[in-house]
Amino acid sequence: MNSRELFNQFKQSYNTVGMTDIQRAARFFMIIKTSYGSRLHSYGCVKKDVSTMVKYLEIVQERLSKVVIENRDFEDLIRTYNKPKSFFYLDPPYYGTEKYYQVQFTEEDHLRLKRALNQVKGKFLLSYNDCDFIRDLYQDYNIKAVARPHNLHTKYEDKEQEYKELMVRNY
Repeated sequence: MNSRELFNQFKQSYNTVGMTDIQRAARFFMIIKTSYGSRLHSYGCVKKDVSTMVKYLEIVQERLSKVVIENRDFEDLIRTYNKPKSFFYLDPPYYGTEKYYQVQFTEEDHLRLKRALNQVKGKFLLSYNDCDFIRDLYQDYNIKAVARPHNLHTKYEDKEQEYKELMVRNY
């Protein structure tokens, strides 16, 4: 079961002092799964089966059981794990849409990321929005244009049906 009341309770208690990381992660999971467009701000008003979401978490847990996830600056991470057998998947804030993210990511950060990726000894795969700036920045790498259904296209008739992205790789 999900409801606007639970959504608001989870939002309100998310930053409660003394909460464990597990409690905070559970609240974040419920907020993102029940918010409008996964934007965390307003209730999505869509029926969601919570038991299905829990089963999904079990699948994710199994898949990630041998994966290292860190929350550090990308330059530090690349420097730490930069080996010939390393594989980096990167999904930075999309260029020109940074205002929609909770973290600051400037144009200089996009350039800094490119410089860091130039040093990768292994492989990397980078997903970005399809725009001239990114196409120019990564022109020396393999770029594949892809399209996916637009997350919010069902809510607005005038929205594009597809969202265009780029997959940039060094292999």
